[in-house]
Amino acid sequence: MTDCGCDKAKAELEEFLHRELSEQDLADVQEHLDNCEDCSTEHLVGLTLTQKVQRACQEKTPDALRQQILESLDR
Repeated sequence: MTDCGCDKAKAELEEFLHRELSEQDLADVQEHLDNCEDCSTEHLVGLTLTQKVQRACQEKTPDALRQQILESLDR
């Protein structure tokens, strides 16, 4: 593993958060985050935002509204 540096870590932060990188790139970014306070802080902000969005997206449409939308699409 090699420390990928701030530029790469920040450029790939979104993909890192969603585990969309190769195993090697994940390991490189993780190593960098473990040793860089600035990037680690940015990672924490991204992680917190991602988790809040995921929780917010778990809400379900009320049944009556869902039915109304489906009926309107059928027309």
